[in-house]
Amino acid sequence: MTKWKQCIYKLKNPQKYVGNNKDFIRCMSSWEIEAHRVFDTNENIIEWASEPFPIPYVKPTDGKIHRYFPDYYIKYRDKYGNIIHEIIEIKPYAQTVLRERFSHVEQVEYAINQAKWKYATEWCKAHGLNFRIITEINGSKQVFNQPKKIVPRRVKRRTTRIR
Repeated sequence: MTKWKQCIYKLKNPQKYVGNNKDFIRCMSSWEIEAHRVFDTNENIIEWASEPFPIPYVKPTDGKIHRYFPDYYIKYRDKYGNIIHEIIEIKPYAQTVLRERFSHVEQVEYAINQAKWKYATEWCKAHGLNFRIITEINGSKQVFNQPKKIVPRRVKRRTTRIR
């Protein structure tokens, strides 16, 4: 059983979607579901695609060329009226920073992500695009407008007996 929410997204504005299959747009997390909704319904988004194309990169674990599919391509109008073309990757913040207590698996995943993003940045620069990584730290409020969940703490009540 998977621990991430997955779905097939149904477009509300299919004319804005420039990806391959308008009937089968996969969401791999709750963040991606929200990103699909925002890109599909926001009037400043001119066009968008999910996992639009492969970017070749050299995987540090084997030195071979692999294909990286970034999460999104978007074309949008910024607050000054400029048209911006951007590639977006959505990741949890913990996967974007090197921490002291990473397990070996996390260290390998971090190194692979860094290689992907290095090649994506270079590829985007060569093709006149911006590359941006969105996390819960730098993007959830400004891009997704997701309020933080507040989980109530359980308080253990002390009871005393009266004799």
